[in-house]
Amino acid sequence: MPLKDEGLKRRIGVLGLSANIINIIIGAGIFALPAIIASKMGATSIFAYLFCGLLIALVMLCFAEAGSRVNNTGGPYTYIETAFGDYAGFLGGVFVIVSALFADAAVSNALIDMLATTYPIFENNGIRLAFLFVILSGLALLNVIGLKQGIGLVKFNTVAKLIPLLLMITLGWKGVSIENLQFDSYPSLKTLGETSLILFFAFQGAETGLIVGGEIINPKRNVPRGIFISIVTVVGIYMLIQGVSQGVLGEDLPNFTAAPLAETAKAIFGSFGFTLLFLGAMISMFGYLSGSILNNPRVLYALSRDRVIPIKKLSRIHLSFTTPHISIIVYAALCFIIAASGSFKQLAVIASGSMLIIYFLVSLAVIRLRFKQKRHPAEFRIPGGLLVPLLSMGIILYFLYHLSKNEMIGTLIFIAALSLIFMAIKYFKTGH
Repeated sequence: MPLKDEGLKRRIGVLGLSANIINIIIGAGIFALPAIIASKMGATSIFAYLFCGLLIALVMLCFAEAGSRVNNTGGPYTYIETAFGDYAGFLGGVFVIVSALFADAAVSNALIDMLATTYPIFENNGIRLAFLFVILSGLALLNVIGLKQGIGLVKFNTVAKLIPLLLMITLGWKGVSIENLQFDSYPSLKTLGETSLILFFAFQGAETGLIVGGEIINPKRNVPRGIFISIVTVVGIYMLIQGVSQGVLGEDLPNFTAAPLAETAKAIFGSFGFTLLFLGAMISMFGYLSGSILNNPRVLYALSRDRVIPIKKLSRIHLSFTTPHISIIVYAALCFIIAASGSFKQLAVIASGSMLIIYFLVSLAVIRLRFKQKRHPAEFRIPGGLLVPLLSMGIILYFLYHLSKNEMIGTLIFIAALSLIFMAIKYFKTGH
């Protein structure tokens, strides 16, 4: 398809893309969720990780094919818009932004909650708000200045967050008790579904790393490679982390909801281990936010670029920095507003539900694009015909089934409201 990102430059290679995806996925979730998952499933938590890993692998195969076919900036929004047109693109783009904003707000709250466990001053609402403002405005400024600076920070954060996790995984097995990993029964499908919906928050992010599609070098080759490297790395690390945490802390793991991995490291290495993982968690959450502020504003840019939303200023590119500076500033401001009004767990569930809808639409878009576009020889194509996209849609529907009744109703009302907004925009754009 023709490229529409005039003014943006392709500077991201396969390693930069892989680092971008890993940095986004390994954010706050894996540092905060192991205790919550263990409280629901105990030693059988590993099944939730396998289930989520299977879903994300299937979905990312769909993203790999869609990203190989559609190379413009905008990630999942662009895939949906290309496949189904303006209306679906509008719904998809708004859901991407909403999910991203709630996820960022959840991570921001988790970051402050963790700081408050050691520094009680962060329990003060004024201090919390000031800290949020400094972090989000600082990241916005950095990413306005340039893509090179933004992706450079992402690479640094990715390495910095992986070091303490890999140390805990490789050296922590000496403290694992096999009894803590044994279980007598398997979880029910209901428990697995409800738990996986919460855990899925820790697996989100690969789609965010693809939003910079208009700035990726040779996307037809590098998008599938970057996805494969990142997903395999993340699923392996997550399963090992839960295994070590459960094996070391056992029944006590659910008691440490604020910093379960730091408590695990403390049991293994003493106070040094707690400090190491505490800092690692802080770096990871900060890294997640840095990657999000790099990527997600480009969806706002793409929505404006394609005139799906009638705010032309959002698609402006800074003449000196060649970045969508207004979209970055607006996104960071919205993130601050939402982060100031919610808690981690509440925001994480909302973010997961919204993103599952996006994943469903992208899986469906793969089927549509196969019939709509001629295949280029260099494009990636999922083997097995339509099996993978259909299977991914089936599992996503299973996940969505476990949303609460109020969450389902709220989602339907939100879609209806967006439909009315879209029709109003269409009416004023056409004049009739």
